[in-house]
Amino acid sequence: MTTTDTIDLFSFDSRRHRVIEWQAPGPVAQAAAGLSGLEAMCAIRDGVLPPPPMARLIGFEMRVAEPGRIVMELDPDESLENTIGLLHGATAAALLDTAMGCAIATMQPAGQTSVTLDLKLTYLRPLSVRSGTVSAEGKVVKLGRQTSYAEGFVRDGAGNLAVHATATFTMIGGEKAK
Repeated sequence: MTTTDTIDLFSFDSRRHRVIEWQAPGPVAQAAAGLSGLEAMCAIRDGVLPPPPMARLIGFEMRVAEPGRIVMELDPDESLENTIGLLHGATAAALLDTAMGCAIATMQPAGQTSVTLDLKLTYLRPLSVRSGTVSAEGKVVKLGRQTSYAEGFVRDGAGNLAVHATATFTMIGGEKAK
């Protein structure tokens, strides 16, 4: 590669720009404090509460919020690609961690939340901007007082399974196990 080739890679014509706006998460958390997890997820889905900053950064939206199940959708763009023209694996990881964590949240009372303890993903097929609308579904497998389990699926626009995931969450707040 010559110096001229390198300069062309950084040319103004090949630059892309993306402006991201989000609401500060603190006031949103305060507004949702008295809501059950399902109420909060439905409020985000319905636009009553703003989505978390990460959702705005990546560009995914909640489409389904029901007890024990969440579906997120993403219309991918090249800002999420790696250097080989595929969606970066972290995109699916963020979608699945969010969808599975939110699925757990739909089963929690006001005052209880959860955080991810572990996340395991298996990538079955690559995703790209040509994959169409990508959907991520999170489902509760087992809800526990201290630890809960979820399963997740990312599908491309044709409905093909692209990523499968499992995760463990620790429960915070609410009724504690004795």
